[in-house]
Amino acid sequence: MTQIPNLQPTAAVSGPADDLLPADTAMGAVTLLVGDLDLMTRYYRDAVMLTVLAAEGNEVTLGRHGVPLLVLRHDPSLPAGSPRSAGLFHTAILFEDQSALAAALASVAVRAPGTFAGAGDHDVSEAFYFTDPEGNGLELYADRPRETWEWTNGRVKMGTNWLDPNRFLAQHLTDAARELIATAEPTIPTSPASGLAGAVVGHVHLQVGDVPTARDFYVRKLGFEETTSLGNQALFVSAGGYHHHMAMNTWNSAGAGPRVPALGLGTVDIVLPTTEQVNALSARMGEQGVAVRHDGAVLRVDDPWNNLIEVRAAA
Repeated sequence: MTQIPNLQPTAAVSGPADDLLPADTAMGAVTLLVGDLDLMTRYYRDAVMLTVLAAEGNEVTLGRHGVPLLVLRHDPSLPAGSPRSAGLFHTAILFEDQSALAAALASVAVRAPGTFAGAGDHDVSEAFYFTDPEGNGLELYADRPRETWEWTNGRVKMGTNWLDPNRFLAQHLTDAARELIATAEPTIPTSPASGLAGAVVGHVHLQVGDVPTARDFYVRKLGFEETTSLGNQALFVSAGGYHHHMAMNTWNSAGAGPRVPALGLGTVDIVLPTTEQVNALSARMGEQGVAVRHDGAVLRVDDPWNNLIEVRAAA
């Protein structure tokens, strides 16, 4: 069950302002390497209520209102990944409002109820957790208003409190969403005119071998700021004062070494505002001895567990 334990703040870790990612850094689409492209497409399209934005060859891109959220890349030659290895803990899709989140929650409850894994009120957000048909973690969530987030010495308060899915649906599921879900072949929302709000990748949560190494890479080298942590079990990082754009934990993967090729996480996409900022990050990481590949458009770098990070400028 992909729930987050209660977190206790520890000393903040960040670098000089020039070494930090820009405040308006965002997460891009997550690429998953999948064994059954049709099955996975149906799950994210019909149950999670994402739209197929593109489908060509061995790759399907799904999103909401034209915004790519997931890329499913078919590679049946790969073995299944181990739940104890480094890799993806979950992809977290952030909905614009609670009614859109409720619609997705209700749709999964109707079309893939066995994939539900848990729920939690995290003070900064309300979240529901799932495991997709190939074992990848998925979080669907909506943020609470930023003015309600509690910060102490640069640390954000995030807990795990009981969140009743049925009560959440009773409060936020609209009649229009009920009608949409009740149809045999739902019309998946493709634009704001559908009445369902949009969504983005809010954060990506990874499994890693140890937290100090993750902190060294994601905070000191990549340039995120640490927002909270759970000792040497979990680390949460962000840019621009968000509660977290990425997280890393060792709950299932303590001591894990570099990943070997397997189904599961393909790439994590980070979007910076400008090409100049991508170039500056490439230079800075290179100066720190990080092996980077930069083709002028996309900066590619492997974290210490061979999770591929791609950094690009906003379109």
